[in-house]
Amino acid sequence: MAITEAAKTYREKMLPGSCSSLMDTDPEFAERFYSFAYDEVVNQDDLDDRTRLMAILAALMGCQGAEEFRCQVEAALNLGVTPVEIKETVYQGVAYLGMGRVSPFLEVVNQVLKERGIPLPLEGQATTTMEDRREAGTQVQVDIFGEGMRDFWQSGPEESRHINRWLAANCFGDYYTRTGLTYRQREMITFCFLAAQGGCEPQLISHAAANMRIGNDRAFLIKVISQCLPYIGYPRSLNALRCVNEAAERSQA
Repeated sequence: MAITEAAKTYREKMLPGSCSSLMDTDPEFAERFYSFAYDEVVNQDDLDDRTRLMAILAALMGCQGAEEFRCQVEAALNLGVTPVEIKETVYQGVAYLGMGRVSPFLEVVNQVLKERGIPLPLEGQATTTMEDRREAGTQVQVDIFGEGMRDFWQSGPEESRHINRWLAANCFGDYYTRTGLTYRQREMITFCFLAAQGGCEPQLISHAAANMRIGNDRAFLIKVISQCLPYIGYPRSLNALRCVNEAAERSQA
C-alpha cells in the first residue's frame, strides 16, 4: 500500500527499525492512518517533536490508550523527551485522572525504562514537604490563575471546603511544584488530560484560559489539539477547540 514517503520517514525517526503488524493484517487502514498521523498531521504546523510527544502521551492517558501509549513512550524517548519528563507527566495525571486510570501507564513507563537499562527510581523532583505543600500549592495557583486564587483553599461550604484545600495542597502543592517540567508544560499536559477524557468542559475552559495566561496562546493550543486528534478522535478534539475559543473570548470580554 502507498503510505506516503514523509510518513515512512517520520515513523522511522520515531521508531527506528520497527515493523507494524498492521501492514500485514490491515494494510488499507495502515496506509490511511499512518499517512494521516505521521505526514498530514505532523506537517500541519511547526510544533516541535518533544512538545508533540508530550501532548500525545498526556492525551493517551486521558483516553486510556495504554497500548498505543507504550509505542509513543518509545517514540518520545527516541525524539528527546527525557525519562523525568515522561514520569512527571504520568505523576501529574493522577490529579486529573485518578490513580485507578493512571496505574497502568506508570507500569508501562517503568517497563520501558527498565528495558532500556535506565535505573529506577529516577532522581527525585520534589520541592515541598508535607508541612509546606499547601502554601506552595496556593502560590502556584496564584502564579498560574491569578491573585483571585490566594484564598481559594479555604473557600466554599464547610462540608466540602477540604476539597479546595486538597486541590491546593495535593494537585498543585504535590505535583506542580515539582521540578522536571515547567508551568507551561504542566498546563499543556493538563489541557490534554482534560480534553482527552471528555466530560470536563468547565475545567477545560479554565485550564485553556490558564494556558493562555502563562504563554501557551490560542494558536499553540490549536496546534496541540491538532496533534492529538488522531489519538482522541474528532468529537473530543472539536469540544476542546470550542473550549479554547470560549476561553479566548472570555479573556477579551
